[in-house]
Amino acid sequence: MTKNSSIPFSAELSVGDVATRSGVAVSAIHFYESKGLITSWRNSGNQRRYPREALRRVSIIKVAQRLGIPLASIKQALDSLPKGRTPTDQDWKKLSARWHAELDERITKLTELRKDQAEYIGVKPEGPFKAEVHTHMVLPSPDGNEDRSVLVDRVDYEQVVAEREAEHIRRLGGL
Repeated sequence: MTKNSSIPFSAELSVGDVATRSGVAVSAIHFYESKGLITSWRNSGNQRRYPREALRRVSIIKVAQRLGIPLASIKQALDSLPKGRTPTDQDWKKLSARWHAELDERITKLTELRKDQAEYIGVKPEGPFKAEVHTHMVLPSPDGNEDRSVLVDRVDYEQVVAEREAEHIRRLGGL
């Protein structure tokens, strides 16, 4: 037995052991396995068994997900690590440096989007009577090269704004 755990030390772990030690649900362990992020095998009793390295990999997955890293990027990064051994501190430094650049790029895009939202989306009533029925908006054209004024019914306002924001995100290359 280990000092701080009631789970005996073993070279292989059950799905419950991995879930308990990593603090994630059994269903999450199965999901990570289905996505190729961790691996297991079946023992003679047809029970899944995980290598001890799965614990470190699940920890890396949890951190990366909290940072908003897509699972595809997490898988690509984990696939770059040697199989059959626990990721080292050096491995983590390489992964975090890679993700740091991705996060910087996403932060830049989000900051630009927030700035553009403030500049492009303006609600200006068109007079005392029209303000109840219509909203005047200055929005970017779909290609982003020029602004244009749009007069829309107030009920269409949220839909128009959502469509324009989606166009703007696509123009920025997605997030």
